Amino acid sequence: PQLASPVVGRTVYRIVQEALTNAHKHAPGARVQVRVRYDPAEVRLEVRNTPPTRPVDAGLIGTGSKMGLATLRQRVELVGGTLRVGPAPDGGFCVEATLPAYVPTAASAPAARS
Repeated sequence: PQLASPVVGRTVYRIVQEALTNAHKHAPGARVQVRVRYDPAEVRLEVRNTPPTRPVDAGLIGTGSKMGLATLRQRVELVGGTLRVGPAPDGGFCVEATLPAYVPTAASAPAARS
């Protein structure tokens, strides 16, 4: 929604991007579900994948910085949110985040608008 801060929108986008990348790399053939819920106070996000249905590609696993989830945690904490990641009861994996809907930034300050 337009009322969410741009920094929150970018953070949600980055979380979904990282979660989908990880599902592709670590759970080939898995079904992935993305849920985003918004209210004026917060944005809740859940990306959940089922267990893989095909073997993992060893060449694909070796790509990337290995810092994706750690970087996401920092990004989420910078806007005052929380991030939970870990195995799901069905053997899949789940990424959940709760972010404030509005985070003031220098661009949104009254002096920046004049």
